[in-house]
Amino acid sequence: MGSMRGKTKKNTLYVQMFGGFSLSYEGKLITGGVKSRESQFVYLMQILLHERVDGVSRDRLEAVLFEDRDIGDIHHATRSVIYNAKKKLRNAGLPEANYIVQKDGVYYWTDEVPVVEDAREFERLYLEAEETQDLKGRLKRYLDACYCYKGEFLPAHAGILWVAQEAKKYRGMFCACMDKAVWLLRASENYGEMEALGLYAAKISPMSDWETVTMEALVSMKRYADARKFYDDTVELYFQEQGLRPSRQMMELVHKLGTQLEHQRGALNDIQKRLSEENQENAGGYLCSYPVFQGIYHMVERMMGRGGQSVYLMLCMVMDGRGKLIEDELVLEELTEYLGEAILTSVRRSDALCRYGNGQYLVLLVNTVLEDCQIIQERINTHFAARRRRTEIQYYINSVICSPDRGKKLS
Repeated sequence: MGSMRGKTKKNTLYVQMFGGFSLSYEGKLITGGVKSRESQFVYLMQILLHERVDGVSRDRLEAVLFEDRDIGDIHHATRSVIYNAKKKLRNAGLPEANYIVQKDGVYYWTDEVPVVEDAREFERLYLEAEETQDLKGRLKRYLDACYCYKGEFLPAHAGILWVAQEAKKYRGMFCACMDKAVWLLRASENYGEMEALGLYAAKISPMSDWETVTMEALVSMKRYADARKFYDDTVELYFQEQGLRPSRQMMELVHKLGTQLEHQRGALNDIQKRLSEENQENAGGYLCSYPVFQGIYHMVERMMGRGGQSVYLMLCMVMDGRGKLIEDELVLEELTEYLGEAILTSVRRSDALCRYGNGQYLVLLVNTVLEDCQIIQERINTHFAARRRRTEIQYYINSVICSPDRGKKLS
């Protein structure tokens, strides 16, 4: 098989580098898994198996094994690690062989025990795809390569220089592979495979905006209800994990979704009924997603040109007791939810609010004078006070008609 998803070969050592490290032989796990511990054996096998073609110089190997530790006889210590590694491999059931060979001061993995490593397989498939002229064959290799990538290269060792360099290389290669595979899928209108690929990429490389691939596929297949739900779920995920807004590309897809959405012909009364809010008894402000909030803001800006209204934009930020940003993500997430509830119950039904980032909310106060903004602030503080833990809320406010270069901070 082109990728490591096929059947395993006998007498072959299988090496996982993506998403974590493991060694297995004849279906038996040698090292890796949840309960595995970091050791010099692990460091030795990682670099030796990954660099099995060019080998690893003695100086480089000693630097990886012992870093800056003060070792009396570092050469003897290195030989001890290698000796113990050979013993462990033999006990794991590998055939009798000199597993680690030294030639002219360079260490190599033996040719007597074949190795299949996911990172090198991924690299091979990608390079093959680049050289393939047939578009169908090229797409297949790109897809095989994408699915061979299971996550960051040795993520638990990102602080080691050689690991960080390889991780960066493979991350860039995966992005290029994804872009080219998506281009070919789009060109062939294979949106089903495109949807699956986007979901996979977002799972193994989260917070990298691969959700746009799935979103584009759903819109292209006219699965509008699925697209809307997927978008809402993605926005919520990004807010919860990173406090991020949707990317520009995602916003463009939402706009495309809105322009392509089709409805059956109907009477105005029926249309209006579907447009109306389901529960008009809801008290408090209108909580919405950022794109909806942005659309409301644009509409209010246009209406301001007709005069007669006073509208303010308020930014609410939860801080610690000293007015500093809260670094504990779990605490910040909890306080952000409390802040949203406090704002929701403190503003009027005609006011709109959205979560802008972790610890932040935007509020659009319609038909409100500046003095009322201070009253709203006091209401929010009162509703928030029951759950606050040596925290405070900072408020910034701008009139919608004024230059939005800098908000006025409320005391």
